[in-house]
Amino acid sequence: MSDIKRTARDVEDQAKATWRKADGDESVGDKLANAGDRIRHGAENLGDKAHEKADQASREMDYQRGRADGAVEGETHR
Repeated sequence: MSDIKRTARDVEDQAKATWRKADGDESVGDKLANAGDRIRHGAENLGDKAHEKADQASREMDYQRGRADGAVEGETHR
């Protein structure tokens, strides 16, 4: 899902940069706005990546906990 979001953000950044250049002059304000967009979207992409890693770690922990619980239950029923 983050790949889709990242692609959408990249397309948005390119569209905004193109729009800002449409008047034929890229001002300092335009350059700062473009940089701000890229920084903001970079932070959002990092947040998405961290969220994915946290979800993955949580699923792995639940899986391992289930395996451990199953092993304990198997020993008690012998």
